[in-house]
Order: sequence, then structure tokens, then C-alpha cells
Amino acid sequence: MITAFVTIRFLDILDIILVAILIYQLYRLIKGTVAFNIAVGLFSIYLLWLVVKALNMELLGSIMGQLFGVGVIALIIVFHPEIRKFLVLVGSRYNVNRLLSFDKLFGAGKIKVINHQQIASLVDACESMSKTKTGALIIIAGNSELNEQINTGEQINAAVSSALVRTIFFKNSPLHDGAIIIKGNQIVAAGCILPLTSKSMDKALGLRHRAAVGMSENSDALSIVVSEERGSISVAEKGEIKRRISKEALIQILEERFQEEVPV
Repeated sequence: MITAFVTIRFLDILDIILVAILIYQLYRLIKGTVAFNIAVGLFSIYLLWLVVKALNMELLGSIMGQLFGVGVIALIIVFHPEIRKFLVLVGSRYNVNRLLSFDKLFGAGKIKVINHQQIASLVDACESMSKTKTGALIIIAGNSELNEQINTGEQINAAVSSALVRTIFFKNSPLHDGAIIIKGNQIVAAGCILPLTSKSMDKALGLRHRAAVGMSENSDALSIVVSEERGSISVAEKGEIKRRISKEALIQILEERFQEEVPV
């Protein structure tokens, strides 16, 4: 009689899939950053520790064991930005905050985030600034509140219009160096300071592009950049940037992402 030594349950398969997804998401977060090199170094040290234990090297094994004993605290300190990004990803990218929204629980109504006219105004402003090579950085909030970034700028709370966007980013405007943040159907603040990405990027891309990617890494917001050097339009979302976006493509991205019904 043959006895099965290994029993694979459905939960075991599910467990493996979830761990694989977790590792892949962590890899995406640290890919191209200094943290990736640190993670490789820590993994190499861990493999060395396993070899030392297998060879019964007591002294070295004891020292390395003490280091790994405080490893959790060290990892939290070293990978603080990546841990924050991962928590943001769970909370916003997978719509956990929407599922747990009190407004949804109590049956609040729904509105459109940005209507067609406002999208047209944004695209018109971007196209105009692209032709004149006027640098611009526009952040459109999703479910994230972005209060931390809003508080770094000047609060405006004005309706979205092409003229206002172009005026803010005019080179002699005191607010032209920062970003504008759009929530709902209003420009809530201008001259805002944003977090920069730590990932490797094309050296041709400047601080606006790094801030756009950094903002999309730390929230579910969409970032639009108009290059001051080339006049090209780029869009950053979920930590990735698409460059040289046409007018038609920008309209499509905005309509697909924002012109939909969401909880109030």
C-alpha cells in the first residue's frame, strides 16, 4: 500500500498564489531604487547565515543570529518609504478605502469627478502650454485626500478652467514652480510641493517628472506634466510614466479614469 506523504489542499495553492502576488508587488515597489540593492544584500547575508548554521560555525552563527534578531526593526527603518508606498497601494489602488467608506455604508449619492467640459479645459491648457513650452505639473486626486500636499501650497478652490491653469503656470507667476492639485471639480491649491520618486529615471527628465512619478507612487492620483524643455506632455500613474502623450490620448486617459460615477 502506497501512502501519500504530501497532501496539497486548495488553501495551500491559494497561500502560494497570495505570497507570489505579495512578493511581486514588493518587487515593483523597490525596482530601480536603492532599496532593491539593499534587499539583495540582505538576502545574500541571509543565505550566508544559513550556510554558517549548516556548517555549525558557532561563533559566526551566533553573531549573525543576533543581527537577525533585531532585523525587523532595522527593516522598518531602512524600508520606511517602501513600506509606506505598499500601505498606500493596499489602501488606495485596491480601493479598500472606497469599500470602507462611511458615505458608501450610509448610502450617499454619486457624482462625476470631472465632467467633459472640465476635461476639455485641462487638455486645452496642456496643449497650449505644450506649444509655448511652459512647464506645468497638474495633479488630479483620486480617492486619496492629498491634504499633506495641499497644505504646502496656496489654497485656491476655483473652478477648473483653461485660462486659470495657464495663468498659474505663466513663468512670471509666483506659483508656477509648484504643482496644482485638482479634487472633484475644483483646483483646490497651487504651488504645492510633492514627494520625489527615488527610482531610476531617464536623465532627460527633470524634477517635475520625478515629482509626478513620486506623487503617483504615494497615492492613487494621476499626474500630468508639460515639459519646459521639449514641450511634450507626460502622464504618471501607479508609479509609471507615459511620455509624449497626444491630445487625443490625454482626453481618453482622463475620461476613462475620472469621468465616471464615484461615491460622494
